[in-house]
Amino acid sequence: MSGRLSDWLRALQRRRLLRRLRDPAFRFLFEVPPPDEWVALDCETTGLDVRTDEIISIGAVRIVGNRILTSQRLELLIRPQGEMRPESICVHRLRNRDLDSGVSIEQAVHTLLHFIGSRPLVGYYLEFDVAMLNRVVVPMLGIGLPQPKIEVSALYYDHQFALLPPYRQQGDPDLDLRFATVMKELDLPTWDAHDALNDAVMAALAFAKLRHLGAA
Repeated sequence: MSGRLSDWLRALQRRRLLRRLRDPAFRFLFEVPPPDEWVALDCETTGLDVRTDEIISIGAVRIVGNRILTSQRLELLIRPQGEMRPESICVHRLRNRDLDSGVSIEQAVHTLLHFIGSRPLVGYYLEFDVAMLNRVVVPMLGIGLPQPKIEVSALYYDHQFALLPPYRQQGDPDLDLRFATVMKELDLPTWDAHDALNDAVMAALAFAKLRHLGAA
């Protein structure tokens, strides 16, 4: 697709979304984003069912150029409507009493939208986080999250694929896309997984490294 056609389609989609936007106070989501800025995002949830599970924590951090601005971060705990299941607690180590002082999911999403603005979103398996957030965003705004979305695992796949010898590039090479593997292969530090802010920072580091390597 030519650059001019791609720009025209993006502009058309922007106009369509603006027409559907219920609250004009959120028109800032469609402003031109600051140059070379992104927001890395992660959500921790009570499970993996986007229809029934709940978000219980959100972590986000801003990226400017190749810098991860941990001074510009967002970390929110969210009160779930139901009881936490033991298997969920084992994953993210958050209990109901840890979340009693959290905010409502509506308050959390409102704060998150203002933190993100129009910056593109970066994440590891971001599609799931966006689907969970859109359960709240769509009823609130009439549209889903409109920002461009960048999947770290896809950037990593493309980078690793380009390094394969030609005979291995035939078909669909089986590349390990686990988060721990991505961080190890990129020679990046890791922190405790299934912590929303930690995972957001690690996704930001991977994105910055892949950009440096020419993969983004």
